[in-house]
Amino acid sequence: MTTRFQRREVLAAGATVVAGGMTAWASGGQAAAPEPARAPAGASRQTGPFRLGLNTSTIRGQKLPIGEVITIAERAGYQGLEPWIDELERHAASGGSLEDLGKRCRDAGIAIESAIGFFEWIVDDPARRQKGLEAARRSMELVRRIGGKRLAAPPVGATNRAMPDLVRVAQRYRALLDLGDQIGVIPQVEVWGHSRTLGRLGEAALVAMESDHPKACILPDVYHLHRGGSALGGIQLLSPRAIHVLHFNDYPADPPREKLTDADRVYPGDGVAPLKTLLQDLATGGFRVMLSLELFNRKYWSEDPLQVARTGLEKMKAIVQASQGG
Repeated sequence: MTTRFQRREVLAAGATVVAGGMTAWASGGQAAAPEPARAPAGASRQTGPFRLGLNTSTIRGQKLPIGEVITIAERAGYQGLEPWIDELERHAASGGSLEDLGKRCRDAGIAIESAIGFFEWIVDDPARRQKGLEAARRSMELVRRIGGKRLAAPPVGATNRAMPDLVRVAQRYRALLDLGDQIGVIPQVEVWGHSRTLGRLGEAALVAMESDHPKACILPDVYHLHRGGSALGGIQLLSPRAIHVLHFNDYPADPPREKLTDADRVYPGDGVAPLKTLLQDLATGGFRVMLSLELFNRKYWSEDPLQVARTGLEKMKAIVQASQGG
């Protein structure tokens, strides 16, 4: 990653077929209103094996407080939310209660399945790595306070050079997992396609496997898998324990893969990614994941955030329906 915005167990012994069936969707009007409309409980809105979530990057350009983002997610009808750590930090620094935000999400049926943070857990320098673990601890504490379950662990500090000894990287991931056990938040090895380390799905899978920890897991991303040259079909070789959250988006046919940037991401279905096949592979393989809409599109950032959130959700629903034969 060159800027903060360039974002981003084992082989399965057998697959379990998941019956997918679409449930009723929350709906709403197009115009913004000052008060939120209550959404059904999250459990009743589960979409077969998929929970549909909003990564706050999708409307990050509008620079909204996290409380307003939660209101938008609720009004749009999302089942999950993936906030960024700096948003939680600003809310706490202004005197806001993260616990109250967590209760708001639970009351609305919105699960905090994951969160996005940046810390140097992977680097060779012991002093930098120790500072990275301290930053990870602080981030995990914030996630725990809002009722979150997991935290992204991207290869911050190792994007510009390859780290060939992935077993050593796995040992460092194990240290991060052990820290997460203390706090109650699970770090996820994140694939960053532009990175020379952990830029491919197979590398992240090796690190997760070799960590020898029962909670080890991977955070893949449709854009990043393509950007790094990993076929989306590789996910079929993993067990359902390996993935709990998938960053969901699409990419255009042009520019070429190697020249794509995060800003090129588009709504699911508006690009050329084989999303229908990917969701069928996940469902057939027994995965139950949150599809977290993660976009960094500058055009979307200039638009009404509620409309962007609603459009993204409707496009995700359409892909899920198509994958289930709907």
